[in-house]
Amino acid sequence: MQEQLQVNPTERIRLLESRYSALRDRILITNQNMIAGYKKLHEEVKEVEADIRELKTDVFEIKNSITKIAEELRFFAKKEQIRVIEKYIDLWNPLKFVTESDLKKILEERGDKNSRTKRPIQPKYGRE
Repeated sequence: MQEQLQVNPTERIRLLESRYSALRDRILITNQNMIAGYKKLHEEVKEVEADIRELKTDVFEIKNSITKIAEELRFFAKKEQIRVIEKYIDLWNPLKFVTESDLKKILEERGDKNSRTKRPIQPKYGRE
């Protein structure tokens, strides 16, 4: 019976050693997985930070562009100004203007004896 007691502790030690070895292997694998996960997470954080920096730069450029566009819009004509110009164009009706050459042609066709065809027609600008 004493021999059995001596064998039992040895077997028991071997059993505990194998359990300890299995547990140590599991812990080692878990640590390796955690380290790999940490490295992967660290890289992803770096990528996210780079993306955020890029987005901040883009937003800054967009703000600058919007500011420049807003400044340029001040130089555009307003609706009321366009309406005034339209009224003047309608009033003058430039489509009915006659060019100098058209006027000469019309006068020649009429054969108007009182016309001054020998003297060139001079447009009058300013005061007389």
